Amino acid sequence: MGRYLPHPDDVPVELTLLKHECISRQQLHTISLGGMACNYHRAWRRGTALEVRMPTLSTTICYLGYVAWCLRRKRGYLVGIAFIDEQTLFSARMGEQVCQIERYCRQHEPQSEQLNNQTLALEWVQLHADEFSHDTVRKAFA
Repeated sequence: MGRYLPHPDDVPVELTLLKHECISRQQLHTISLGGMACNYHRAWRRGTALEVRMPTLSTTICYLGYVAWCLRRKRGYLVGIAFIDEQTLFSARMGEQVCQIERYCRQHEPQSEQLNNQTLALEWVQLHADEFSHDTVRKAFA
């Protein structure tokens, strides 16, 4: 099974049900290749077609995917979402990278009087960018 990047809880995510016809059945093979995992207030059935939005990033950007798995937690559910193709997976991972950078900057705000967000973002990239690289995504498709 591919790797599912954890979506930060403090960055909102919206999951919207899609009709299966919205996504080609031929693209179902990507379910095991990885994607993102997010906490959500409701359960989703495996194989359900979803549109994923991260409204703090953009109100217009969305990623199409399928529920790969859904685990019950003490508070809600952890949902694994696999994306429909390599490009969508890579784009979603870049969106996740921006979410992680925003979170990193917020976590370091109290100490960052002398550091600006750009400096903190560069610091995060040096520490974590390899986890989000195109090569990492390609390995999932190998």
